Amino acid sequence: MSNTRTTRPAYLVDASVYVFRAWFSMPDRFADQAGHPTNAVYGFARFLCELVDQTGASDLAVAFDESLTTSFRNDIYPDYKANREPAPAELQRQFAWCKDIARHAGLPVYVDERFEADDLIASLAAHCRRQQQPVCVVSGDKDLAQLIGEKDEWWDFARRRRLDAAGVFGHFGVHPDQIPDFLALTGDSVDNIPGVPGIGPKTAAALLGHFHSLDHLYQRLDEVAWLKIRGAKTLAARLRQHEPAARLARQLTGLETDIAAVQRNPVTRRSQGNGDALDALLDSLGFGRPLRERLHRLRVSGPADSSG
Repeated sequence: MSNTRTTRPAYLVDASVYVFRAWFSMPDRFADQAGHPTNAVYGFARFLCELVDQTGASDLAVAFDESLTTSFRNDIYPDYKANREPAPAELQRQFAWCKDIARHAGLPVYVDERFEADDLIASLAAHCRRQQQPVCVVSGDKDLAQLIGEKDEWWDFARRRRLDAAGVFGHFGVHPDQIPDFLALTGDSVDNIPGVPGIGPKTAAALLGHFHSLDHLYQRLDEVAWLKIRGAKTLAARLRQHEPAARLARQLTGLETDIAAVQRNPVTRRSQGNGDALDALLDSLGFGRPLRERLHRLRVSGPADSSG
């Protein structure tokens, strides 16, 4: 592919965040003819329409998590995300419908057994960077802030919070490329990742502000006692004691940027999808005219020559 610069960003959507949000926020009166809940897929479809309406994006790809227990991170640390309950069958069914809604509406969809949505997005972002195209990562997950470069943005759509690289530093206290090391020190309770006990965000940010990376911190551990950090005198011993946990966490918090399945065909451009398949799915879900019309407008606004 040629490296053609474009100033219009590719919007890379962390779908699971918005499916779960819809599942918990939309009323349970939405159901298909068999009585299966459809509230999550309705809310997710509406979110996609709102996103395209607001951005006019021609490049917009959607990544889903396939499993909470089978990613490569579970090989490294079996308890990764073990604190999360499996999605109930009613929600798993809706995840499948959400993927179909996105595909039929002309959005590239990415899902993988071994790699999480975060990794798929990271690989797509790496592709866009090679094409000199900025990205906007649409997610409420702080892990993905590590992908933000000089011309990129992290957008928590539901909370209306958009951060560029400087904004990431202002919000988290570390630069985007330091986010994996930051999470390795603090741990991440959401993903059940161990860190260094007693190290919170402020201490982690202060350490990385001085040492820049986890590797340099451990190479220069003797300097910690002289820093103007609360508890600095005992901090080095704690860091040394829990170095294995920090190193393990660091293997989990970084994202994969070279997934072969993504790099073989890294499509972000929207297409016109499949109107007949979309109508058949909407009929089976029992969705009415307003959402149907919005989804078809989304579909037909995709570039006519972008079949992937």
